[in-house]
Amino acid sequence: MGKRAEALELAILGLLHDAPMHGYELRKRVNSLLGWGRAFSYGTLYPTLKEMVRNGHLTEDQPLEPAGARAGRRGRIVYKLTPEGKERFSELLREAGPSSWDDEQFGVHFAFFSRADAETRMRILTGRRSRLQERLEQFRSALSRTRERLDTYTLELQRHGLESVEREVKWLDGLISAEQRSNSPQDEHLRGSGSRLGAGGTPVDPSKEERNQS
Repeated sequence: MGKRAEALELAILGLLHDAPMHGYELRKRVNSLLGWGRAFSYGTLYPTLKEMVRNGHLTEDQPLEPAGARAGRRGRIVYKLTPEGKERFSELLREAGPSSWDDEQFGVHFAFFSRADAETRMRILTGRRSRLQERLEQFRSALSRTRERLDTYTLELQRHGLESVEREVKWLDGLISAEQRSNSPQDEHLRGSGSRLGAGGTPVDPSKEERNQS
């Protein structure tokens, strides 16, 4: 399965994890999730849905139209996640290898970070940052070699690409720092012991607090 197909499968499973949807609504949500540059047509989406039904990851229901509609007319097919589909979704979330660092898949994985464990989130974030740092080096190297031969507009385009990658790296640095803070051993100890924080974030010693109150 290609990277684009894997991204589509993960997006479908993640969106249906919240609630069943019919194909039209699902297509809108998938395209919104993946971004305008990677819009999926019905010709791509429906074969994927049919394959996921055959694999047992989805079920499809085609209810009758409500009263007042044409007699016997079937409604839109509604897709629902099966227990096997939920397990497949969890499996794809855990597969945080190099493919999840690429442009095709990073955004989809990030959209469902709330359902991923801390280790998986950190692996994807640091992997993505490493991938972009490699891209930065390539940008800078290419720019230094060709700067004198580029016209003004091509040079501006190169700079725009460089700045875009630099902004994402900075954004990732902030996310990684936040993950490290939220999962630090000290925080875990404080949460587990029921310790409270005083002014400036300093842990309050319960024994001292008791003495002050006596």
